[in-house]
Amino acid sequence: LCRIEPENNVNVILEALEELGMPLVFVGNWDSSAYGRNLKARYGESPNLYLLNPIYEPAVLHAVRARASVYLHGHSAGGTNPSLVEMMHFGIPVLANGCAFNRHSTEGKARYFQSAFELADLLRSLDPADAAQIGSNMREIAQRKYTWDQIGKAYFDLLDRA
Repeated sequence: LCRIEPENNVNVILEALEELGMPLVFVGNWDSSAYGRNLKARYGESPNLYLLNPIYEPAVLHAVRARASVYLHGHSAGGTNPSLVEMMHFGIPVLANGCAFNRHSTEGKARYFQSAFELADLLRSLDPADAAQIGSNMREIAQRKYTWDQIGKAYFDLLDRA
């Protein structure tokens, strides 16, 4: 679930999953840029890749997220990314781009990739016990750091210090 932009490494994720033949549901704005249209043309007919247009209905998004067995997070720019934080609350294992932002958000407890080869290797080697532990770690971090109460408190603490 992301904006279909180069810094989100959509091509890396699609390449890895097409090679593996594993099913992937990928929600994004495919038609908003030449990059997205090219990826959709290249990968849209792959029988295991489901390239869905944006979903804005919260209940439908929740259903898509809740059915995931692994969350692949390709974002490599920005900071603490909302889509990553939202998925962490589901207790689903996270395989993320290895940038500093993602490592910080997941406290180094996710699994990380930089290339399609590395992502495919992570997926091939992810055993059920490790997946369950990663998911558990993600939920614990999210509940400790990324709730509205915690975020609101941090903002008020910052304002008090200013």
